[in-house]
Amino acid sequence: MNTASEGFDNERAWAGAVAAAVVALVGGALVFPKRVYDGFIWHYFWGPVVADAKGASCAVRQGGTTRFLDDATACATAPEPVAVPGYTLVSEVGYAVTLIVALLGVVFLLRRLDVGRNRGLFYALFPFMLFGGALRVVEDANDALREVGAEAIPFPWNTLIISPIIYFTVFFVTLGALVASVWLARRDVFENYERPLAGIGTLVLVATMGYLFFLAFTTRRVGFYPQVTVVVLVGATLVTAVVWKGIDRYAPEINAGTGFIGAVVIWGHSVDGVANVAVLDWAGALGLKGEYGAKHPVNAAIIDVTSAVLPESVTAVIGTAWPFLLVKIVAALAVVWVFDEQIFEESPRYAILLLVAILAVGLGPGTRDMLRATFGI
Repeated sequence: MNTASEGFDNERAWAGAVAAAVVALVGGALVFPKRVYDGFIWHYFWGPVVADAKGASCAVRQGGTTRFLDDATACATAPEPVAVPGYTLVSEVGYAVTLIVALLGVVFLLRRLDVGRNRGLFYALFPFMLFGGALRVVEDANDALREVGAEAIPFPWNTLIISPIIYFTVFFVTLGALVASVWLARRDVFENYERPLAGIGTLVLVATMGYLFFLAFTTRRVGFYPQVTVVVLVGATLVTAVVWKGIDRYAPEINAGTGFIGAVVIWGHSVDGVANVAVLDWAGALGLKGEYGAKHPVNAAIIDVTSAVLPESVTAVIGTAWPFLLVKIVAALAVVWVFDEQIFEESPRYAILLLVAILAVGLGPGTRDMLRATFGI
C-alpha cells in the first residue's frame, strides 16, 4: 500500500472539491446575480456581517445596492432580501460545512509538516480560543464607541472581527503562528513547536485584553464588572468538577479516550452555558446596566421553549437560560464519549483538530459573552 500516494491523492481531491465549490459560487453569482448573490450569498452570509459592521438593524439589497435601516418596523416591512445581524439556520449550516472542509485542509497541512500527532497541539492552541472570544468583544466595544462618535476601527476593517468573518481571521492568525512555530523549532530556536505556539497565542490574547482594559479606564462607554468573570469562571469550573467527578465514578468509559482533554472540552462549553445564564438571567443581580439577548438561533429557541413551558411566576425566579447550560453539558459529554481510544490511534491529527474545533465553538462564544458583560458593552 502506497500511503504517501494515497495521501497526495486525497489532498488533490480536497483541493479540487474546494476549487469546484468556489467556481460554482463565483460563476453562479456572475450568471445569476439576483438569485445566487443577492438571494443566497448576500442574504445569509455577507449581508448580516455588513449590517452588524454598520450598526444597523438590518440591511436591504435592491437593484445591486445596499441600504441600511435603523428601525425594526421598517426592516419587517422591507422587500426581500433583508439581512439582520446575527446567524440563521442556513448560515450556521454553511459555516459548519466550511469548518469541516477547513479542518480537512489543516489535517493535510499537519501531515505535510509532520506535526500534530500528540495532544500537546490541543493545549498549545488553547490561548487562541480565548483570543477569538476577546477579539470579538473588541468589535462590541467599537460598536459602543460608534454610538458616541468615537469608533476606533472604521468600516470595512471592522468586518474582520465580526462573526463569522472573525473565525477566518483567528484561523489565519493561528495558522501563521503554527507555521512560524514549526519553523522556529526546526531551526532549534525552541525544543518543540508547542511552546512558541502557546506563547504567540498568549501574546495576542494579552494584547487584546490590554486594549479592552485600556478602553475600560479611558472611556465612559466601556465599563468594568469583574464580578461577571468571577461568577462565570467559578461557576463553569464547579460544574465541570461535579460532572467530571460523576463520570469518573459512575461512567469512566466516557473519558477513557480523551483523558483530561475531555475535562477541558466540558469546561469550555460550561463557560458558554454559565455565561448565558449569568448575562441573560442574572444581569440585574450582577449589577449590569445594559440589556442582553440571545445571539444564536438554538439558544433563542431554547429560551422560547422554556418561557412557553414554564409559567412566568417560575421563570421570574429561576430564569429561562439555564436549560441551555444543560444542553451544552449533555452535548459536550456526548462528544467526549465518541472520542474513544481507537479514534486517537487511527487518526490522531484529525481527532485532536476536531476536539479543538469543538472546544472553540463553545469557549469562543462563551468568552465573548463573559467579556462583553464584564466590560459592560
